[in-house]
Amino acid sequence: MSLKGWLGRKQALAAMRQRPIMGPIQPIAEQLDENIRLLQNIFTMTPDLVIRTFESTFVEGPVALVYLSGLVDKSSINNNMLRPLLNPGEHTSTSIFDLLSVGAVSTVYDFGAVEEEILQGSSVLFVEGRTEALVAETHGWPQRAVEDPQLEASLKGAHQGFVETDIQNIALIRRYIPNRELKIKQFRIGARGRGKISVMYMDDIINPDVLKELEDRIKMIDIDAVINTGELEELIEDNPWSPFPQFVLTERPDSVASHLLQGRIAVIVDRSPSVLVGPTTFASFFQNVDDYSTRWPVATFIRLLRYLAFLVATFLPATYIALVSFNYEVIPIDLILSVGESRERVPFPPMLEAMLMELTLEMLREAGVRLPAPIGQTVGIVGGIVIGNAVVQAGVVSNIMVIVVAFTAIASFIIPNYDMASALRLLRFVMMGLAAMFGVVGIIIGLMTLIGHLISLESLGVPYGSPLAPTRFSDWKDLFVRLPLWNMKNRPLSARARQTKRQGDNRPQGDGQ
Repeated sequence: MSLKGWLGRKQALAAMRQRPIMGPIQPIAEQLDENIRLLQNIFTMTPDLVIRTFESTFVEGPVALVYLSGLVDKSSINNNMLRPLLNPGEHTSTSIFDLLSVGAVSTVYDFGAVEEEILQGSSVLFVEGRTEALVAETHGWPQRAVEDPQLEASLKGAHQGFVETDIQNIALIRRYIPNRELKIKQFRIGARGRGKISVMYMDDIINPDVLKELEDRIKMIDIDAVINTGELEELIEDNPWSPFPQFVLTERPDSVASHLLQGRIAVIVDRSPSVLVGPTTFASFFQNVDDYSTRWPVATFIRLLRYLAFLVATFLPATYIALVSFNYEVIPIDLILSVGESRERVPFPPMLEAMLMELTLEMLREAGVRLPAPIGQTVGIVGGIVIGNAVVQAGVVSNIMVIVVAFTAIASFIIPNYDMASALRLLRFVMMGLAAMFGVVGIIIGLMTLIGHLISLESLGVPYGSPLAPTRFSDWKDLFVRLPLWNMKNRPLSARARQTKRQGDNRPQGDGQ
């Protein structure tokens, strides 16, 4: 295809993407029957659409109340809308706005806005002779109660997790930061399923350039619908080809509040129980909000353990393959004799042996996640004991390989962030392939490539490798170690906060001074 033809095809596709899904906007008519007919044409084959027509002495002419039965609070409609309209004598209101005692009442003038409001769970009131309709917030869709987070266990923090309703999620965050500087910008994206995206930040702390960059990326999204937070993350991240997550995905309100106070941004997607936080760095995925509720020496030890687990989960199987296949001369003689004795009956090379065990482990892990909890525990026991013991006795793998895979699995469980742990699972196979081809040299090549990728990666324009690359020594107080809270007076520079000071002089004046 020629360049001119290719450009023409791209322009045609762009024009097709900009083509509206709905037809021309129809204004609201004065005749109630005409409005009902247009509604029935819009909502064809919609059995849950309720159109109730009745007479009210408060207004002249008939009135029609329209809503979707599964998305509204029917008690609110009965008590706060129907009862005042059918019995206006009980009220002294002179305006229909004052008569309706729901939370919020607004006015719309076209059927495009009417359609969107009805689909979002509002009730729309049409009055004969009026070219506008009243929209009442009567949301009452099915929702679950606030419960413990499923992926992030809380040790000393709050036992509250986000739910699928953005209003409740915003309220959970406001409970931690009751401050007027906590601002929210809302967007509607999606051509067929318009979802609500809420961008939350501290106005006096946030860097305006970072905020504008995020807003521009959200506004550029052209998609049918955003179903969950993971889809939005993939649409706005800097490098979609990287295995590493570039936003923190959390279910805990206290974690989001902590990030907001550091100068970061939270993105809340309606209908999703997770919240995106950015910009982030590589070190952000090894920090946990519970670290700041624990004694700082203990929190430092746990954090160092996480970084060690990162190295073990990524490089341990590859190191085993390299040492056994290529560089066995560096293994102590007693250990190499033990390894040789263990591998005596194994017919496969170390690479194939490790690949077999790692793939089996990944299958067992996924089976345990997808199955119900009681059955998932059974799968773990069967896989860890029965299958592991059977494959060793059958001579398919060696005892040393089972130990290596077990250590690798335990190390991957220590990583507090699920997305980062998943990325390490993928990198493990890459390192195993390099070790099988080039030995220790291959591992070094993989490590250098990994470091170079982390340095070049960005999150909303912020360097992913900060505070190591670029080096910011002031942020090292909360990197590999977690110094006492009174020692961290400033916000991390990696967040690019406009206001850097976080606290005053809170040094304890006790015997330890």
